[in-house]
Amino acid sequence: MKESPLFIKTYDFTVWLLEHTIKFPKSQRFVMAKRIEEAVLNFYDLLLLAVKEKKRGGQKEVLQRASFELERLKHYMRLSKDLNLITIKQYEYSSNAIVEIGNLLGGWLKKV
Repeated sequence: MKESPLFIKTYDFTVWLLEHTIKFPKSQRFVMAKRIEEAVLNFYDLLLLAVKEKKRGGQKEVLQRASFELERLKHYMRLSKDLNLITIKQYEYSSNAIVEIGNLLGGWLKKV
């Protein structure tokens, strides 16, 4: 399951995002950068947990929590753009990645 497109895209986006949040101004590194990093890493953790929960029957709940983390991340990225912490081009890339990841997550949720 870890080789699924959802895991690959999430991993690649996480790496990209962490490389960008480290460049946030010092005043925002412990505010917005921290929130963004927590949201994306929580999302990834929940995907891993969902694989383990398949046998226990709690997979749907875990995936719904992951969906919430992705929604949080989407809003934090928009706020980062509005605060000029990321460029419009970076915001477009992140938005497209989040939508794509969300679509893959939605497909998994429908299966469950």
